[in-house]
Amino acid sequence: MTETKQLYEQMPEEESAYKPLKELNLLDDFLFDVTTMDLDACKIIIELSLGMTLKSIKWKEGQKVVHNLPGKRGIRMDFCVEDGEGNFIDVEMQKRNEGNIPKRTRFYQALADAPILKSGEKGFDNLPPSYMVIICGFDLYHRGKYRYTFEHRCKEVPGLCLGDECRKIILNTKGRNDEEVDRALVDFLHYVENSREEELSEDCDIRLKHLHNKIAQIKLSDEMEAAYMRTEEWERLIEEKGQKRGEKAGQEKERIRIICTNLQKGRSAEDIADFLGEDAEEIGKLCHIAGEFAPEYDVEKIYSRLKNT
Repeated sequence: MTETKQLYEQMPEEESAYKPLKELNLLDDFLFDVTTMDLDACKIIIELSLGMTLKSIKWKEGQKVVHNLPGKRGIRMDFCVEDGEGNFIDVEMQKRNEGNIPKRTRFYQALADAPILKSGEKGFDNLPPSYMVIICGFDLYHRGKYRYTFEHRCKEVPGLCLGDECRKIILNTKGRNDEEVDRALVDFLHYVENSREEELSEDCDIRLKHLHNKIAQIKLSDEMEAAYMRTEEWERLIEEKGQKRGEKAGQEKERIRIICTNLQKGRSAEDIADFLGEDAEEIGKLCHIAGEFAPEYDVEKIYSRLKNT
C-alpha cells in the first residue's frame, strides 16, 4: 500500500503533514494495515461493509500478493479471506482517488482468480463466488450513495444477471443517503473517516464498538508507536530522496537548455565550455548529442538520451 503512484488528485497540504499514531483513522494506510492483521477485525469490517453475518473466515493463503507472468504487473491486496461458505472476499482501503478504480477492480479480479484453477483442470465450477470491496474516502460516482454494488447484468433483459458470482462494492465515507441503507453501515463509514470514541453513539452496532476497542489498543501500544515512527521515517527519507532526484534532474535540464540556446546562436562547444566554466571535453560530448535533435533541440529528448548513454 506504500508503492509509488502518480496521483490524479493532489493531496491537500495539511494531509501531508505528520500525524501522531493516536490521530490516525482507518482510512490511513498504517492503521488499516495493522488493524487488519487481526482476523476478527477483518470479519467485523466485512460484515459491516456488506451487511451480512459470517459464521467464520480464514486467511486466503498465498493470495495477499499475486504475481503475474515475468515482466508483467502483479498485485498486493490489503486483505483477502475466505468465509465458511467458500466465498472469496478482498477488501481494499483507498483514502484518495489516485487512478482508475473500476479498471483496478477488473485487473485485481483477473489475477485473484487466475491461481485458483490448476493447469489442465476442466470447467470453471471451482471458481468461488467473490466480493471485492473498495472503501473510499471520497464519492467515486458523485451520486451521494454510501454503497455502490455492481454485478454483470444483461443490457437487453433487465434483471438478468450474467451469473459469474462476482460482485464489486464501492463504499463511500461521504454518502448522504442515510435513509436508504442500514445505520450500521453509516456509522461504520463515518468511523472509518474519524476513528475516535466520540464518533461512536451509545446505541451503535456492538461490532463497531469491538472494532474500536481493538483500534484503541493499537493506538496505546508503545510497540505500534515505534513501528509507526519507523514507517514514517522511512517514507520521509524516500520522499526526500525523490525530491533531491527531481531537483537534480531540473538542474541538469536547465544546463541542457542553456547549452542548446548557445548552439542555436552558432557558438562552438569550446566557447560554451568557456562560458559555463566547465570541462571542454564533457561539454563537447553533450553538444554532440544535442546536435542529434537540431534544430528544435528538445530538452526532454536530449535529457532522456543522456540518461540512456
